[in-house]
Amino acid sequence: MIFSSSLFLLYFLPVFLFFYHLADKKYKNAVILFSSLIFYAWGAPQFVFVVVGSVVLDFYIIRKMHNCQKTLNRKYLLTLSISINIGLLLYFKYANFFVENVDFFLSSFGYNNIHWTQVALPIGISFYTFQTLTYSIDVYRKVHVPLKNPFQYLVYIMLFPQMIAGPIVRFNEIADQIEDREHLETLDNKMLGFFRFAIGLAKKVLIANVLGAEADHAFSLAEGDLTASIAWIGVLAYTFQIYYDFSGYSDMAIGLGRIMGFTFPENFNNPYVSQNITEFWRRWHITLGSWMRDYLYIPMGGSRVNSKSRLYFNLWFIFLFSGLWHGAAWNFVLWGAYHGFFLILDRLFFLKFSKEIGKYPSIFITFFITIMGWVLFRSESLDQAIYYSQALFSFKDFGFVHYTMDFWLMLILGFIFAFITLTTIGHKWEQKIFFSKKYTLKGNFLMTIVYIVLIVLSVSSITTSGFNPFIYFRF
Repeated sequence: MIFSSSLFLLYFLPVFLFFYHLADKKYKNAVILFSSLIFYAWGAPQFVFVVVGSVVLDFYIIRKMHNCQKTLNRKYLLTLSISINIGLLLYFKYANFFVENVDFFLSSFGYNNIHWTQVALPIGISFYTFQTLTYSIDVYRKVHVPLKNPFQYLVYIMLFPQMIAGPIVRFNEIADQIEDREHLETLDNKMLGFFRFAIGLAKKVLIANVLGAEADHAFSLAEGDLTASIAWIGVLAYTFQIYYDFSGYSDMAIGLGRIMGFTFPENFNNPYVSQNITEFWRRWHITLGSWMRDYLYIPMGGSRVNSKSRLYFNLWFIFLFSGLWHGAAWNFVLWGAYHGFFLILDRLFFLKFSKEIGKYPSIFITFFITIMGWVLFRSESLDQAIYYSQALFSFKDFGFVHYTMDFWLMLILGFIFAFITLTTIGHKWEQKIFFSKKYTLKGNFLMTIVYIVLIVLSVSSITTSGFNPFIYFRF
């Protein structure tokens, strides 16, 4: 089940909200868990028992670890918990990739391929694996005491607004809210949550889906059919599609959480206005970046190492890991290495260089680097990434290509909204719309009108279009 579907918007969500607000506060988590199980099982019924079973087992391992007094025993139990969670991720997400590469190696030397049944990928496994790891590690580090029972832990892991595609919510960020969030379930918070959800839905349905259709067309063309103009339009469409698709999901998740009294972390902060790749990764998929920093980069030594070569290795390793986390394919690994390379260049000279050339040239250069990275990310294979990149700079058949008015309108709006915070008034609007703790009576009236218009337009678009999964569902 996905947020941008008639099933969710017209049936699941209204029924959930009705029973959630009807329930006594001591039963609200039960409503959430039951609804989350239905939500997940609707799209992946064969995996719901795997998720529930592993979560319950993990809960008891961590509780035993918390009660242990001996440091060595605590380390053993932490290792067991991490091994189970990482093991599931490795099996379901990377087993096929491993076998494919082994088969390629064997066939190169004339050996027979391995007989292997393809493993299906559970939806959102990368996201909830990272959340189970934060629970284990945070309890081990004594950042927060463990939850009282497996029921609460299941609520944390399976919370349907953010389980499938983030944001990655750390245990210590909402542990107290799982137990008691009555003080956050205010009318203002619920109104703000509905407004945020509507904005995210419009990002996904009205902008990302329209741009995505043309991006899919461009990346589906064979090498001989791909002209420079189609290639540029296609990669620009994908550049804005992935931003509005993923940030739209995050907005919807944050909005739904707010309606229920949860405070989820922000996941995007206008990444395309970044002046270097280091800044880009502080603004893009913020919860993943902070997770890698706190749970991988800093434990590896971070920037407090004895040599610059070790610092650069740490940076590159983290982004190789990030690339592989995004997908079990070599183009994702190279995409991670690509960003790691430019992070190292930032440390070597580009941060200083960007200050010398000024704000807007730096933004242009960073945006260009990011676009080239999306070619690697979107391509189905390395061969496609190569011929697509060649088409971009071939400058042959660089002529006008006919697209619908809807496409051009959404591409222009996508560009405007991606860079609008560079203006004073755009920044002011963003702060008021996204980060106000409450609106004035006039503000509520205006936002209610905007909410109704966006919902009506989005639902109308959904009912006349086909299946439109979120890009990050595949991760």
